[in-house]
Order: sequence, then C-alpha cells, then structure tokens
Amino acid sequence: MTCKPQIFQHIPHLVAGISTRHGGVSALPYSSLNLGVHTDDNPAHIAQNLTLFCHSLGISEQALIRSYQVHGDQICNGQVPDYLSGYDAIIAGKIGVFAGVGVADCCPILLADPNKKIAAAIHAGWKGTVAQIGSKTLHYMMDYYGSNPADILAYIGPCISETHFEVGDEVAAQFEQAHKQAYGSRWHVNLKQANADQLRKLGVQQIEIDPACTVENNADFFSHRKEKGLTGRMLAVIGFSA
Repeated sequence: MTCKPQIFQHIPHLVAGISTRHGGVSALPYSSLNLGVHTDDNPAHIAQNLTLFCHSLGISEQALIRSYQVHGDQICNGQVPDYLSGYDAIIAGKIGVFAGVGVADCCPILLADPNKKIAAAIHAGWKGTVAQIGSKTLHYMMDYYGSNPADILAYIGPCISETHFEVGDEVAAQFEQAHKQAYGSRWHVNLKQANADQLRKLGVQQIEIDPACTVENNADFFSHRKEKGLTGRMLAVIGFSA
C-alpha cells in the first residue's frame, strides 16, 4: 500500500510515504487504491482509500493539506489542514499537518528539514520541472524558515522514466541537454535527473531517487500515459508529527 523512503527513516517524528495502487477498494480502471479526487471514481471509494492510506502512515486524513494541481509553480505555505486550488507545491509549515500531492507519471518530490521541523511535497510534471518548482520550493524554505540546503533531505519518487517519457521537439527544447536523450528521431526526458539536479545546484546533498517507473511498473503504480488517461492517482505525503 505504501512506499516509505529510506532516506527519512532515521528522522524522529517525520512521516513520509507515497501510495501504490494496492490495498484499496476501487474497481477497474481505478483499482484499487485510487486517491485522485478529480477522477470519475466513486467518491465514497476515494474517501475510504484515503482513510486506509493515511492510517498506514499513522496519521489522520483530517490533517492533510492538499490542492487541486495545475502544473504550475505556485507554492502554498500550509499551516492548517485544507484542500486548496492552484498549488503544485505544499510546505507543511507546522507540526501536526501533512503536505500531500497527487501523481500518476509526474515526479513527486518530498523535502524534509529535520532542524526546522518543516517539510514539503512537490508535484513536478514537465511543466513544473521547467518552471523550476523544486528550486523555488527550496528557496521558499530557505527564505521563510531559514533552512540550510545542507540539512535538507530529498526523496524523488516513482514517475515516468526517461525510457518511456517521449516528448516532442517543443518540449525537449525546454530541457538542458543533460536531461534529455535522443532515441532515434524522438526525444526522451529524464524528469528525475532534472529535478535532482535543481536541488543539487542549491546545495542539497542528501537525495534518494526511487528507481521505479510508473509505466514500466504499472502493476504497482498508476500511469496516466500507459493507461491513456483513464486511471487513478497516487498520493505522496510528508510532515512532522508531534
């Protein structure tokens, strides 16, 4: 049901994880742990799935801060649980609240500052990656909370891999050469590497990159591309408990 990043395991009171597609109650094509509020799945099933997933993390679904995501670069400095709109990065800026972002091929990024006791969940599709949403969220943590990048730990979770992320010339042109590869006449983009490098440039040294690909490992994760848009969503969550 839940993948728990190894990089965070030693941090006291930090709750972090990303759901798989297993262990829920939704039927095909959303089977089974669909957490996508804006899918056409039965809302009662989505709500039950959210309860199951949050309980696997040891938290209440009432403690989540989430947003309707728009593939932008807006950052919410969350202090109280809520469901918002227009944000693709959420900072859990208070102990006892937990930031969550939904994904199904896009790159989930979780950041934790164990000294300041703040954390962030980021949804980085290709548009968000080009807009430097990872860097901007880290800058926000540095400017508002005084975070030191050397103290921050990062997890880059399951998303579509370079092998399967074929893009057109107009998308490829927006990525650095180091983050794209020509496969014959078509470009493929490496979202994980692009986002990891953004963080490294700002001084984050402790990064775990999950090897799982949502397309290749579609039996375990939802993939919008593989399943032609008719699928569920995973949820990546992070925050500090009391």
